Amino acid sequence: MTHRSTALRRTTRATMAVAVSGSFLLAGATAANAAGSTDLPSFGSLGAFGSSAPTTVETPRLATVDNFRDVAGPGYRTPFGHMRTGVFYRANAITPGDADLATLEGLKLSAVYDLRTPEEVAQKADRLPAGPEYVHIPILSGDLAAGVAQLRTPDDARRFMQDMNRSFVTDPAARAGFAQLLTDLANTPGPQVYHCTAGKDRTGWTSALLQTLAGVSGDDVMSDYLLTNEYTAASMERTYEGIKAGQGQGIADVYRPLLGVDASYLQAGLDELAAKYGTVQNYLLDGLGLSPVTLAKLRIKLFG
Repeated sequence: MTHRSTALRRTTRATMAVAVSGSFLLAGATAANAAGSTDLPSFGSLGAFGSSAPTTVETPRLATVDNFRDVAGPGYRTPFGHMRTGVFYRANAITPGDADLATLEGLKLSAVYDLRTPEEVAQKADRLPAGPEYVHIPILSGDLAAGVAQLRTPDDARRFMQDMNRSFVTDPAARAGFAQLLTDLANTPGPQVYHCTAGKDRTGWTSALLQTLAGVSGDDVMSDYLLTNEYTAASMERTYEGIKAGQGQGIADVYRPLLGVDASYLQAGLDELAAKYGTVQNYLLDGLGLSPVTLAKLRIKLFG
């Protein structure tokens, strides 16, 4: 193997590591009620909670930030009404063109939470509108490039992604990052957005937590998670074709499962949560160390 091909392979692995690092409701709206001891349902108990329904508020599609969307979707249905849109947004790396930057400015965001590692940020820094506070909360530990380098088959890649989602439950540093993010979301006024590189793994996990906190059905939580494959289809295909051109179709096929999401990825994290904590409430309160008051503040925002 030539020096050039070795360097290209290393570059591809590093690029893929960056790409993959990109993934209960209590009745009553008062903090006093929400701060009580009422059990919150786990992810697995949400299947009967209804389905999504449209609202009059629509989130703009951004051509240059293709996985930007509202955490509430179209206003997902819950046992207590519909989620409130225009409060929390999710995204991939925020590097908009001029037109999309103007659109973002119109949303009057108060804060942007960047969940990427310092290495990811160095590769592609955010370009933000004037106004919002930038908060860096790096989530992910370990050498992703080394992990990617060990992949030999598409099934290896799928297991890699499943293990990443499990780490959101088992890794203390990851839990601390999610705790800080959810606490800041609860305590900061105004519309807010959080993102990672691809807007699918760390961002997807956070969105699943917020949607479940609001009482969104398990089916809708998973369907929303899988929307990444629709929103980013074109960019995923460009990345795949770039790997194929540089490394061949075999390598591109191995890495392809890293580019999008699969139901098994999120489900692996949810299963780990159930095994370690039993319920989502226990994960949020005991695993993340959130207070009942913080959960109450989030619920009030989710329903407003």
